Amino acid sequence: MKNKFCELTVLAFRKEIIKKIVFSRPDASDISKVSGRLCAHKGRRILSLEYSLPGDTVSHKNLLENDIFQSILSLTGEYAQVNLITTLGDVEYKRSKGGKEIILGNRRLEAKLSGDTPAFEKAIESLDRQKKYILSGKEDFLFRLGITDKNGRVHDKKQGKFRQINRFLENVEDIYEKLPKKEELVIYDLCCGKSYLSFAVYYYISEIKGQRVSLLGVDLKKDVIEYCRSVALECGFSGMKFICEDVTKTPNDINPDMVISLHACDVATDIVIDTAINLSAKIILSTPCCHKYLNDKISSRELSFVTDYPHISNKLCEAITDGIRIARLKKNGYDVQALELTDPENTPKNTLIRAVKNDTVSKERLARYELEYEQILSFVLGSKKESYLK
Repeated sequence: MKNKFCELTVLAFRKEIIKKIVFSRPDASDISKVSGRLCAHKGRRILSLEYSLPGDTVSHKNLLENDIFQSILSLTGEYAQVNLITTLGDVEYKRSKGGKEIILGNRRLEAKLSGDTPAFEKAIESLDRQKKYILSGKEDFLFRLGITDKNGRVHDKKQGKFRQINRFLENVEDIYEKLPKKEELVIYDLCCGKSYLSFAVYYYISEIKGQRVSLLGVDLKKDVIEYCRSVALECGFSGMKFICEDVTKTPNDINPDMVISLHACDVATDIVIDTAINLSAKIILSTPCCHKYLNDKISSRELSFVTDYPHISNKLCEAITDGIRIARLKKNGYDVQALELTDPENTPKNTLIRAVKNDTVSKERLARYELEYEQILSFVLGSKKESYLK
């Protein structure tokens, strides 16, 4: 079984379709997990392995094609589960405590590999492609936030965060022309946390776009706010201000041009959206986090074939919650898109709700959106709709 799995891994490497390989459930090793990905280094294909060591540290090893079979064979002897994730399907190797081995998904992948599939070309094309990010990694604020080292190299465990920040900035770039044309933009980051997005957006608008910006970060955690203030001071970002306050008490003397929020948990995202609406924000960029509120509140007989089963009901609640949020934004005069913020491998919480205020929408359309919103709540919650988010 081990040999068959290793041979399939080598073949997937040659065909350049490996997205990831993960070794888990160690028999005795202190190394909790080993993960590998297909890379190009100095014109050669390699399988780059990352070892998760004790003390939250990692080490790396690069394998050339001739080394892969023996190295994978050795690792399958140390780990009871291996997942090979490819562009054509996944294969799983498992070994029980009694030593019984099983491979799942290998026949499907072997069948696809034996055919002439265009997926090969797509994988090969992406192998050496260098993603052009808005941020290079050498920006001072990234170092002070712990995302890069002094030389601008992104820390291994912050690669996902770095890609997430850049993808968010790409969305800001997409809607930048919709922001008001004025001397200074006003931006609020509600439930800002460590404010990765605050610093990135501030840098993008002030340094790359060359426009003055006043950015306010709001969060309930005093230690986090103090941390953000110190980083802003170190970076010389004089236009940034942070306050420790309930988001619902965000200053309303100014209408922000844009409100951003990353992973405000559960109903905190709804609070952010409603606050942004009440502040008449021109643009709202919100990435929801967990979706717990609806889990025990859906009252729809038509959906009972899903809601009777908690595991899949949770997934349904996530989609319904974001759908209701979009409907609420539309009835308040926003044009809304639901976008994938980043690769699901970086974080499963990767939906971005992007809303732009439409001042030309007719009263008739707003009335129709209002009716649709009420109908959605009635369908999902039944008689409980009046208490939704109260």
